[in-house]
Amino acid sequence: MDYVNLGHTGLKVSRICLGCMSYGSSKWRPWVLDEEASQPFFRRAVEAGINFFDTADMYSLGVSEEVTGRALRKYARLEELVLATKVFNPMSDKPNMGGLSRKHVVQGCEASLKRLGVETIDLYQIHRMDPNTPIEETLAALDLLVRQGKVRYIGASSSAAWKFAQALSLSERHGWARFVSMQNHYNLVYREEEREMLPLCEAEGIGVIPWSPLARGLLAGTRKSLDDKQTTTRAGSDAFAATLYDNPHDWDVVEAVKKVASARGNTPAEVSLAWLLSKPAVVAPIIGATKMDHLEAALRSLDVKLSPEEVRALEAPYQPHAVRGF
Repeated sequence: MDYVNLGHTGLKVSRICLGCMSYGSSKWRPWVLDEEASQPFFRRAVEAGINFFDTADMYSLGVSEEVTGRALRKYARLEELVLATKVFNPMSDKPNMGGLSRKHVVQGCEASLKRLGVETIDLYQIHRMDPNTPIEETLAALDLLVRQGKVRYIGASSSAAWKFAQALSLSERHGWARFVSMQNHYNLVYREEEREMLPLCEAEGIGVIPWSPLARGLLAGTRKSLDDKQTTTRAGSDAFAATLYDNPHDWDVVEAVKKVASARGNTPAEVSLAWLLSKPAVVAPIIGATKMDHLEAALRSLDVKLSPEEVRALEAPYQPHAVRGF
């Protein structure tokens, strides 16, 4: 396993991040694995050298954090890992149970610490920007958590580039802890981040850790068409995916991936992830795995090196999209 710095920090992370949204309670989403079924994935990830794990408070409404914390304490040495979680989405329909107010950011962090069973969160991320809270309030709250030792680094997820740039500027002006990572929506089917967010992250030394690197499974090559909802449990129940990938040209990209993969003797998933890993700003795609081969394909992708001609073939069918994911 290769390890790289997360942006302009000294924090070493594996080139693959295991996303833990898939582990928790099927009562939250039908495709989520319960604690017992999730254990082999954590064990294999640690054995393979993965030291980067990402979850969020809203995944299974806290159960994902509990399952993740227990598994990592069982199979790994926490001091060697980078454990990431997120705050923003509502944990209930009651007041002050969502958003990025000082109150919710602080109490959300404290609740995550308890569920994870740790004293400090390595990477604490805002799941989205909060239009109802001044960004200064949120940044000051995150800085407080860093100064208190409850959080080591802070990151953000899917945002307009201008808002993210504004946050970085405010942190510098006030001497607050600064975002070190951006967890954004980026894959071969959705490349709008290349316009502004990725150049911003490269210029500012921000580590990019894309979510949905396989376009909610679309780039895994198992579906028969763009609107195929029968192949997997998630495909048939993931309403969010339908809002992300509905452009007929998206299937042209999938076909290009299949063609390159077939010619190389790799799987579409391996080729799609290798393409992401070839991008300078990308530190570690966040991989969701509910079957062991999902994880094994991600590990194999680390050894796939695409030629310039293959990259051009993969990118050629892409058509511009409306902004999706935030």
